[in-house]
Amino acid sequence: MKKTPSPTDEETQLFRDAIKGTRKIKQDTIRADLRPVKQKRELRESREKLGVDHYFSDEYQPHLEADGPTRYVREDVSKFELKKLKRGSYPPEIYLDLHGMNQQQAKQELAALLTLCQKENIHVASVMHGIGKHILKQRIPSWLAQHPNVQAFHQAPREWGGDSAILVLLDIEE
Repeated sequence: MKKTPSPTDEETQLFRDAIKGTRKIKQDTIRADLRPVKQKRELRESREKLGVDHYFSDEYQPHLEADGPTRYVREDVSKFELKKLKRGSYPPEIYLDLHGMNQQQAKQELAALLTLCQKENIHVASVMHGIGKHILKQRIPSWLAQHPNVQAFHQAPREWGGDSAILVLLDIEE
């Protein structure tokens, strides 16, 4: 291994002149906000009590088309299934009304609905989010797109809620 030659006095002076007037950078460190183990355990137990086994991220933004009604189809599912949802060919077997709920409550209820659909072999659900300030209307599609059992969803036809509801087609393992 070659030894690096030390800089000459002239090189050292050139370097000092070049950095003259600068100051040392204060290093910022980010410390993770770790929850105590007891809080994590309590959170997990509360989810288990509700039968909620899927967590929805608020940061995840699926690629949903901005123009037209709210719609999504999983890559391995035929687009014709989405068309059937749009036409109302699949009547909802269960309804979930989220009117008056905040985001956290709605997220828990949605997860509980999807778990119930899995247990009861329900293939089509209607989620009524309402109009309001469009908060739930924007959040629910991103949550649904994260769930592995959701094949497709589309804004509900008028007879099942129209602009204030979403029909969800689920892939249920029998």
